[in-house]
Amino acid sequence: MRPLLFSFLLFCASGLRAQECRVEGYVHTADGPLAGATVTLRGTRVTVVTDSSGHFLGPLLACNEYQLEVSHAGYEPVGKRVRFSAPLRLQLEPRGGGLDEVVVSGTLKPVHRLESPVAVEVYSPQFFRKNPAPSLFESLQQVNGVRPQVNCSVCNTGDIHINGLEGPYTMVTIDGMPIVSSLSSVYGLFGIPTQLMEKMELIKGPASGLYGSEAVGGLINVITKDPAKAPKLALTAMSTSWLEHSLDAGARLRAGKAQGLIGLHYYHYQNPVDNNGDGFTDVTLQHRVSLFNKWKFARRQGRVATLAARYYYEDRWGGQMNWKRAFRGGDSVYGESIYTSRWELIGRYQLPVPGQVFFAFSATGHDQDAAYGQTPFLGDQRILFGQLTWQKELGRSHQLLAGAVARHTYYDDNSPATFDASGNRNRPERTFLPGLLVQDEWRVGARHQLLLGFRADHHPAHGVIGTPRLAWKWALPHNQVLRVNAGTGFRVVSIFTEEHAALTGSRTVEIRGKLKPESSYNANLNYILPFGRPGRQFSLDASAWFTWFRNRIQPDYDTDPNKIIYANLDGQALSRGVSLSLEGNLRQRLKGSVGVTFQEVSVTARADDGKLRTVRPVLTERFSGNWTISYTLPAAGLTFDYTGNVYGPMRLPLLSPLDPRQPYSPVWSIQNLQVTKWVSAQLEVFGGVKNLLNWTPDRGNPFLIARAQDPFDKKVQYDAAGAVVPTTENPYALTFDPAYVYGPNQGRRVFVGVRMKLD
Repeated sequence: MRPLLFSFLLFCASGLRAQECRVEGYVHTADGPLAGATVTLRGTRVTVVTDSSGHFLGPLLACNEYQLEVSHAGYEPVGKRVRFSAPLRLQLEPRGGGLDEVVVSGTLKPVHRLESPVAVEVYSPQFFRKNPAPSLFESLQQVNGVRPQVNCSVCNTGDIHINGLEGPYTMVTIDGMPIVSSLSSVYGLFGIPTQLMEKMELIKGPASGLYGSEAVGGLINVITKDPAKAPKLALTAMSTSWLEHSLDAGARLRAGKAQGLIGLHYYHYQNPVDNNGDGFTDVTLQHRVSLFNKWKFARRQGRVATLAARYYYEDRWGGQMNWKRAFRGGDSVYGESIYTSRWELIGRYQLPVPGQVFFAFSATGHDQDAAYGQTPFLGDQRILFGQLTWQKELGRSHQLLAGAVARHTYYDDNSPATFDASGNRNRPERTFLPGLLVQDEWRVGARHQLLLGFRADHHPAHGVIGTPRLAWKWALPHNQVLRVNAGTGFRVVSIFTEEHAALTGSRTVEIRGKLKPESSYNANLNYILPFGRPGRQFSLDASAWFTWFRNRIQPDYDTDPNKIIYANLDGQALSRGVSLSLEGNLRQRLKGSVGVTFQEVSVTARADDGKLRTVRPVLTERFSGNWTISYTLPAAGLTFDYTGNVYGPMRLPLLSPLDPRQPYSPVWSIQNLQVTKWVSAQLEVFGGVKNLLNWTPDRGNPFLIARAQDPFDKKVQYDAAGAVVPTTENPYALTFDPAYVYGPNQGRRVFVGVRMKLD
């Protein structure tokens, strides 16, 4: 009897133990694990903190339902009823639309976004994953007021427009160092992978006061991951029904006290497609590889020391469908073939002296070997940049930043841009551009902050160029912020490195007079309004801007259809507009953002008859909009993302009064749908459809590429003055030109992919 009673009691005890569950789970953000989050079970004494992998582990408790609360500074708290039958997975969202996030681009020093006197927009890799793309250039179509512009139907090169201003007015930096500019502005944008990006900071409006030439329209600063916080291994692979294949991989390294990050980006597309039937490839064929390595070194007193390097190579071609390498540079079959090779070196070092003294530098080399039909282009550009800054707090109200910068540019090519005055001798450009900058952030009372800055650069041909800067921030109740940012900007123009149309097609380039540097006066007004309540958070961002140009260099396609004429504008150029963005988050399930931009860009110039005429530049829309809507089903591990954009009509470059193509583009939209399945903390798969509406710019047009059947103009006839004569074979009096393009030629396509991560 006693053995039976003992067995019964042992069975009951084991049954009771079987009803105990382990308090365990993971807390993360949209970008990865969240360390230091506090996890509390109400009604118990259990309070634990997540480790570096976001993991929390508590004691065994009865398998009942508990009220769980998770909190972390800067994030919206989460409270929910849970059972610990298996490890939980919880996601926290930034509070107030990410206003607590630290930014550096606006003032060259870390500051919370809410406290920055300069309006800085922040975009995480998770934002760009809602419509995955193999390059930053394509990803930027999701950002309000920013438009990736394709400039050539054949080679698909492009630039980035911000608030209606063309790509040369946008500076692109990596970790604050100028990397993509001048020659590389056309092709280098395609080589920046998103896998190793920690975040992207965007300034719309004047930034020349800190960054000098080219930062007239805005700044895109790509900030790479901290090696100490990066996952051990991360991989993203994607393929499309057009047979495009891309791979991004990254791994964390350690060598003694140094921590490193190594990354690989590869893109492969070798499937010629001609859906519009013009005999030319709709999308360029590409091999693209990028290798990235970054190191962070441990130093005494936590001083900063980082060093990063990147090598990028690309082989792309577009042209007639029967083009082969043997035809490169010839006049039998047309093709545009570009070999690009570039290296980059970026570093930042905090000097071992009292105070905050930093030296940052970048060095780049860009080699271009291209053939545009019969026209060869060989370009060699090397840039060395250094920046020394000193930060000092003066009392409780002033924060001083002073610095010295220097930039040396070497540029050589086989075009007339580097010939001497006689036109017979090649003379590479060597430009040394030193500068000094100073700024003071003055806290005026509890709610007002004033930033005053001035930068002076010395150009060897144009002397001292000064760029003052002013920013004012008013902190209103309930985290509302009103900002004003004003200043001047300048840009030294390099025609052949910035204007792809100067190299392709049959238009000849004419430069009238000696080109002076462009200058501008800018003003931006920004207002942020967070509102809502726990579980329903929203943020409204409204901006207005005005930019006035002097000495604007505007390519003139209209005076002579067979020429592109460059000259300093005898008149004025304006860019002004407003933009609105609304972000929302409903109970961590329905999230989204909607943005709209209205802009007026105009050029007023004196015509040959002496009268002033105002026109809208080509490829400039009056309005644009975009949206990102996501819905999550946590129980199923599914997320649905619906993204899209819409653009208003743009004026397009026609070649003659007889040109039958539409002078303005229609209202057009590209929309995408993605479904993501979260298999585990280490694995997710995704797939969807890009360009749901199957929109392409050939709709409503008889053709896109002028004279695609005669790309070398062998059958074009000219009169004594050099003008094209209409003939039976050429009734519209056209020459070959691929510049009539305003959007991607790629139609609907299905994509699938996988993301893996080991922490």
